[in-house]
Amino acid sequence: MVLVMPRSWLAGLRSRLGGGGASEDGLGILAFEAAAAMSRLVSLHRSLSNEEVRRLRVYVLRAEGVARLTSTDQSLLLRLACAELLADLDRAAGTAARLGARCCGPDAPFLRSFDLVYADAKRGAGLARLDAAVGFSRGTGKRLRKMERHVAATAKLYAEMNALTELEASERRMEQWMQHSGPIPAQSSKTKRQQADEPSEKLMRELRLQRQKVRRLREGSLWSVPVHKATKLMARSVLAVLARVSLGFGAVVPGLPPPLAAGRTRALGHSSGPLHLSTTMAPDAAIRHSAPIFRQNDAASTASSSLSIKPPATTVGGSGMELRYANVILSSETLLSALRPAIRNEDVQDGMMELSMRDELYKMLPVTIRSAVKANLMERLRGQQVDEEAAAAAMDAVERVLRWLGPMAHDTLQWHDERGMERKQRFSMRPRVPMVQTLHFADCRKAEAAIVEVLVGLSCVCCYDDQRRRPADWDD
Repeated sequence: MVLVMPRSWLAGLRSRLGGGGASEDGLGILAFEAAAAMSRLVSLHRSLSNEEVRRLRVYVLRAEGVARLTSTDQSLLLRLACAELLADLDRAAGTAARLGARCCGPDAPFLRSFDLVYADAKRGAGLARLDAAVGFSRGTGKRLRKMERHVAATAKLYAEMNALTELEASERRMEQWMQHSGPIPAQSSKTKRQQADEPSEKLMRELRLQRQKVRRLREGSLWSVPVHKATKLMARSVLAVLARVSLGFGAVVPGLPPPLAAGRTRALGHSSGPLHLSTTMAPDAAIRHSAPIFRQNDAASTASSSLSIKPPATTVGGSGMELRYANVILSSETLLSALRPAIRNEDVQDGMMELSMRDELYKMLPVTIRSAVKANLMERLRGQQVDEEAAAAAMDAVERVLRWLGPMAHDTLQWHDERGMERKQRFSMRPRVPMVQTLHFADCRKAEAAIVEVLVGLSCVCCYDDQRRRPADWDD
């Protein structure tokens, strides 16, 4: 059952929002977890903007690579994109629920039971009534800007604390060195300025300054923000993002809560209205050799908002080869750029570098792709040499495939980088690459066939390049 707070309680809470936190401790080390969740919420909010939703519909889901390798079913692709957004939102809601269990004070009933409130809201149990009680649709822009400031300050604190850790490690190493090196004779002839320039004195001075800087950043970041204030900010933002997801995808994703009334959706900052599928598709949107990779019952299960977005076993992501295939594709692009001058009769670069790239690419290939490339190459060449015309045709064919395969490989690597634990990515607030845009959901057989086609074409170009580099009397 949804927890609905009475109006009188909310009125008293609003009057006390500015105080009541002096007696409650700040987040402390949990500030970094809270900042990561806030950055995810800001990223989700931006991903659901009118511009990003339009880009998803018009460009991402209708890209040639997605149509060839994943599916041309726009409803299915939209459900997959929505499922990933909800999975990210679930992680942010989980952080808010864990922090809510630590809250005390007048807003504790709502925050301590936020996991139940969020679960009921996802099932459609009174999102509008919850908005009337909590008011999450009001002040969305103000909360967004506040979270951006909190994330930026906490990210700065994270970097400076890492710098302080390195200085403290240097201090420990210097103390160990001084213990084992024996006493250093005093030199009375040194001036105070010379003594201040000693490595140990410089290190201690840097340590003092760095500790002061960290202390100031702690006071101005989430480290010192009371738990209940940070948790309430996240909880209301989670519900606001859920309302935006419902508004944007409710027409094509069954199981989402009903969208809020028109007046409240304008307060959320979303003015484009619900997302509808076009009944007419552009002629080039449907690729002749493409087909959905999911069966009908899979597509039906994908409609659930609680769907696990784990790719099926028949996909590249399901086989765990998405990163390896992406690196193979990118290495093929690099090799193609190195080979292009030889075919276009331009200035040729160092041949040893090209051989090194070919060797690295070969080492990346799985055994199955190696065997497929060898079989296709033997059938294609049949013991004949590759002339300039055949090499040019092979290069054109490779370029045509890489025009739609290359972007998927780049997006796959970016998708993994964005979900890394580095500070730059952990606190990033930009819209993220959707998984449906990558190789994760690509049909494994189709992806391998495209990669084999690229490698066979590159092999033909390499054969011509080798023949061109040989001396005239090589056979003699």
